Amino acid sequence: MSLLTQTGIASLQLCFYGAGSMAEAIVRGLINEKLVEPKRISMLNRQNAERLTELNERYGVQTIVQGLNNEVYLRDADIIFLAMKPKDAAEAIASIKPLTSPKQLFISVIAGLSISAIEQLLGGKASVVRAMPNTSSTIGLGATGISYSENVTPQQRLLTEAIFSSVGINAVVDESLQQAVTGVSGSGPAYVYYFMESMIASAIQLGLSEEAAKELVTQTVLGAAEMVRYTGEEPAELRRKVTSPNGTTQAALEVMAENSFSETIIKAVKRSAERAGELGAAIERSITE
Repeated sequence: MSLLTQTGIASLQLCFYGAGSMAEAIVRGLINEKLVEPKRISMLNRQNAERLTELNERYGVQTIVQGLNNEVYLRDADIIFLAMKPKDAAEAIASIKPLTSPKQLFISVIAGLSISAIEQLLGGKASVVRAMPNTSSTIGLGATGISYSENVTPQQRLLTEAIFSSVGINAVVDESLQQAVTGVSGSGPAYVYYFMESMIASAIQLGLSEEAAKELVTQTVLGAAEMVRYTGEEPAELRRKVTSPNGTTQAALEVMAENSFSETIIKAVKRSAERAGELGAAIERSITE
C-alpha cells in the first residue's frame, strides 16, 4: 500500500495501445496488486475485437467494445503504454500524435525503439520510459530494464517502478544498456527453455518417461535458480560445491567445456543484443524515409 500512496496511481487513467501478451501481463499485475481498478484501464488494438472482448471479460478493462472510441481513451489517459509490434510501431505512434499532450507519460515496451525515436514520432520532447520486460512477467516473476527520458519527473519514475514491480523486479539502466538488457533478460527465458528441452530429450533417451523427465528437469532448474537467490552465493561457487573431483558432474561439465558451452552462450547473448539494435535502427530508418 505504500507504493499506492506514494504514486497516486489509483486515481490515474491508463491506456494500453497494443493488447498482446506483454500488455496483458502488465495489466494482470496492476489488477492483482490492486494498484489500479480495471475500470481505469483501457486496452486498444487495430482490429481484433474478439481479443478485446476476451480481455474485458477476463479483467474488466475498458475497450471499444464497451462503447467509447480509441481517441477518447488516448486523450483521457495519464499513462499511455506503447505495446504494439515493432513493425507497426512507427506508423502507430505517429498516428496518435494529435491526441497526446505534454502531461502524459509514455511507457514503451517495444524492443529496440529508442527514446529519441519515440519523441520524434510524438513531435518533440516528451516524458518517455523505455522498458524491456520479459515473458516471465505473465506470472509475476518478470525482470525489466527501465530507462527514462530527461522529461520524466520523479513522480513519474515512482509510478513506472510501481507498475513494473507489480510483475516482478526491475533495474533502472542507462538507455545505452537497453540492448544488453534485451540480450540477457528480455530474450533470456528462451535460452533456459532451450536448455531444458535438451535436458528433457536426454532424460528420455536414457529411459525416463516424458512426464518424469519434464518434472525432474523443471524442478532441477527451479531449485538451482532458487539456490542462487536464497544463498546469495555466486553461481560459480555453487557449481564448484556440487562438482566432486572425477565425479559424475565433472564428467558432464567437461563435455560442455569441450563443446564451448560457455562461449556459445556468450555469443548468443551478444547476438540478441545486436539484433535489438538492428530492429531499432530499422524502425528509425522508416521514420526518416
